[in-house]
Amino acid sequence: MIAPLTQEQMLDLRQCLERGLPRVSRPYDALAEQIGAHHDQVLQQMQHWHEQGLFRRVGLVLNHRALGFVANAMLVLDVPDALVDNVGQRLGRAPGVNLCYQRPRRLPQWRYNLFCMVHGRERAVVEAHIETLLAEHLLNDLPHQVLFSTHAFKQCGGRFAPPPSQVWAHG
Repeated sequence: MIAPLTQEQMLDLRQCLERGLPRVSRPYDALAEQIGAHHDQVLQQMQHWHEQGLFRRVGLVLNHRALGFVANAMLVLDVPDALVDNVGQRLGRAPGVNLCYQRPRRLPQWRYNLFCMVHGRERAVVEAHIETLLAEHLLNDLPHQVLFSTHAFKQCGGRFAPPPSQVWAHG
């Protein structure tokens, strides 16, 4: 049996994971080295957090603009509440939809409650794809807008571990 990580190592691991996996061939070895642990301890702790439901997956955040995807649009729809789960699941599975989520309406100014992100290299192609999505899913009659991105300010994964200054100040 592998000894569990100490509380300090767990916090250090969470902070390391929030910054992203090291870009090396053996990232879990690198994480273990950073926190003064063995890679098996890192994997064991990550498995434990996964089983607890603290995270569902480990993924990548791609810089889509650097890859040439500069025509990025958010399709916003006003979907009847009784249908939003069904429509959201269908659009979320649709090819070309990179992100799909429900948000509360902000009436009276903002009536939209379903948001779908579509990335593309050319504006006309993205517009055509969105029109196809609306037609295939019989959503043309719902109020909607297509909002194209003009600037990317920040893109990163979730942040959950408190900064070290907060942790030790309350120690």
